[in-house]
Amino acid sequence: MTTNRRRNPIGGHVPVAGGLAATGISYAGDIGAETVQVFVANPRGWATTSGSPRQDEEFRELCKERGLPAYVHAPYLINFGSHTEATADNSVSSLRHSLRRGREIGARGVVVHTGSATGGREREIALAQVGRLLSPLLDELTHEDDPWLLLEPTAGQGASLCSQIQDLGPYFDVLGRHPRLGVCLDTCHIFAAGHDLAAPGGVKRTLDELESVTGPGRLKLIHANDSKDVAGAHKDRHANIGSGHIGEGPFADLMTHPATEGVPLIIETPGGKEGHAADVARLKELREGGS
Repeated sequence: MTTNRRRNPIGGHVPVAGGLAATGISYAGDIGAETVQVFVANPRGWATTSGSPRQDEEFRELCKERGLPAYVHAPYLINFGSHTEATADNSVSSLRHSLRRGREIGARGVVVHTGSATGGREREIALAQVGRLLSPLLDELTHEDDPWLLLEPTAGQGASLCSQIQDLGPYFDVLGRHPRLGVCLDTCHIFAAGHDLAAPGGVKRTLDELESVTGPGRLKLIHANDSKDVAGAHKDRHANIGSGHIGEGPFADLMTHPATEGVPLIIETPGGKEGHAADVARLKELREGGS
C-alpha cells in the first residue's frame, strides 16, 4: 500500500444485487477500487432487509483483507425536514436500519442526504424537527464499531436545508455537534450549490470554510463527481472526471489539502463498469501528481 493510497483511497459505489461480497467485492476488483460504498436497502423505497449473515461476514473479511474502507449510502427518500408525518417516521426507521446494517458489515460511515423543508414550512421549524428526530439515532451509536453518520449537503434544489458550506453550521448545531457526526462532501453537489471549485483557489476556500464551520476532522468521505452543469446551477447531474465543468485540476487539489488527509474518494459517475474503472484510474493518476 502506497503512502498516497493511505492518504486518499479511491473507489466507487458498487452494485450488490446477488450479494454484498459475491457481487460488490468482485465489482470493486474490476474497477480497481481501494474503497467501496454500498446500499443495504432499496435506495428509492422504504423496504428494508435483514441481509445475509454469511455475506456480511464475507464482505467484512474481504474488505479487511484487501484494505477496503467500506461505506453505506442511506436511501434517497429519507428527509428529516418533511412536513409529512409518514415520511418523517419512515426516515427514522430507514436510517436506523442503515446504521445497524452499517455496523454489521463493518462500514466506517453511513451517508444520508440533508433533506429539505417541505410543505412550505419555515426552515427553522424543519431544522428543529431534524434535531428532534436525528439526535436519538446519533445517541444510539454507542458501540466502538458503530459507523459515523455522514451528512451529505445537496445541490440546493427546492427548499434544501443544507447545500452550501455555511448551512452545515445550523445543521450541526441542532444535533449538538455530536461526536459521531461527520460530513460527506459531494463535489458535484457543492459546485452546483455555488462553491466554484474550478475557480483559482476554489477548492482551498471551500475546504477551509468547511473546517471553520464544522471544526477539524469532520470530513470523513468525498463523493468525487464532475458536474454536467455550471457552478451555482442547483442541478445534481454527475459527469465523469474531467468531462464536466469542474475539470480535473480541482480533484488533484482536493487530495493535497490538509482537511482531506486520510479521507477516501468515492465516484458515483456515469458509464457503467468501464466508465467507473476509467474514473478510478484517472483519480489515482491525479493523486500521484499525473497530468
